[in-house]
Amino acid sequence: MRANTGRYSGYIRPFSYALDLIIINFLASIYLLDSLSEIYYHVFISISWIIIAWNVGFYEVYRFTNAIEILSKSFKQYLFFLIINFSYLGIFLALSAPTQMLKFVTLAIVLISIFKFSLYYLLRRFRVVFGGNFRSVVIVGHGKEVNELAEFFNRNLDYGYKLVKIFDTKSSKKEHLDNCQKFVLENKIDEIYCALSDLTNVEINNFIDFTDNNLKTLKFLPDSKAVLARNAVFDYYGYIPIISLRNIPLDKASNKAIKRLFDIVFSLGIIIFILSWLTPILALLIKLESNGSVFFKQKRNGLNYLEFNCYKFRSMRKNEIADLEQVSKNDPRITNVGQFIRKTSIDELPQFFNVLLGDMSVVGPRPHMVSHTEMYARRVDKFMVRHFIKPGITGLAQTNGYRGEIENDRDIIYRVKYDIFYLEKWSLLLDLKVIFLTVFNAVKGDKKAY
Repeated sequence: MRANTGRYSGYIRPFSYALDLIIINFLASIYLLDSLSEIYYHVFISISWIIIAWNVGFYEVYRFTNAIEILSKSFKQYLFFLIINFSYLGIFLALSAPTQMLKFVTLAIVLISIFKFSLYYLLRRFRVVFGGNFRSVVIVGHGKEVNELAEFFNRNLDYGYKLVKIFDTKSSKKEHLDNCQKFVLENKIDEIYCALSDLTNVEINNFIDFTDNNLKTLKFLPDSKAVLARNAVFDYYGYIPIISLRNIPLDKASNKAIKRLFDIVFSLGIIIFILSWLTPILALLIKLESNGSVFFKQKRNGLNYLEFNCYKFRSMRKNEIADLEQVSKNDPRITNVGQFIRKTSIDELPQFFNVLLGDMSVVGPRPHMVSHTEMYARRVDKFMVRHFIKPGITGLAQTNGYRGEIENDRDIIYRVKYDIFYLEKWSLLLDLKVIFLTVFNAVKGDKKAY
């Protein structure tokens, strides 16, 4: 049997379960009333904690799990554990100790999360400094995807993947495949990554048989044209396996409701506390400098490619090409007031009315003018995928340097990549992160804000 050098040591997860249960039971005995400290309540919270953890994947934290996912799991665990405990109070004690219960659950999840993150970052540091808790890997294939994965392994040592060798199948393919399997056995390799585009069905099945029979982990690397997308999901119709190309969290009614509730509350806050007094001031300044309306209205494509009127504070003089030409640096159409409100992104604030109306979301793929959407749909692969969810006032692409003017193909290609990543990995915590970075960038100043 091979040594378990891979994912977190087999002792860590049971230890985490045990420590977490000790924490919640200890805090329950301190914070809650004597009537709640009886043995059957401790059994109840212990079983509830474990059942909730199984369902939200609270302990499913691996070397490739990021901090946002851990925060999301912790929040879900906290929310459901809080509901379960308040339900217990309501049934058995008629809500006689709500304050103590809130303190108990909140402190428990805070302490457990601190331990969880400490362990997470300790292991990442341990891998870099001591080279421990690693998985040795080889890559089979050639091309851009293989090079990107190799670069990722070499640059992110804290993930704990040690790239031992690349078997380039561009030439002498059969010889390299045979040598790969021998090399894996002789050097105790843990994982094999195969580029699907370089292998036939027979070769794929051969690798599957080899790894199954030798207790090795096999993973596939799809290229941009592969049918099996990185977020492919398996479902079963009866006993028939069906592959969906991607999983979109916002297709779930519960996630959709959470995001919509957040959008309504957040947009109302901006409208009431900021736009209520800022709009008259800006209206006066805009009118004093140039003729025209205070607000600029433009057709954009939103959810399911449907058109809607997107609102902004007017930042340009009246011109006939506003719906055709994107704003460029030092654009003569921009007014003096317009330069300021565009630089600080204040011109986008009226879109919170779009959010309230349901045309947009606070966070999502930025909508393009209709003429540009049609052009990019023809030129950029997977561009239309971004219309599976509502467009946003800000987005993941914008906080990663791809806001404003599209200067070259790279800009729009990477914007689409970030948008697809967002719709496949959406969480409320990710939205909060994007909002924070948007405000931070606005205060700091963005070179592409013009």
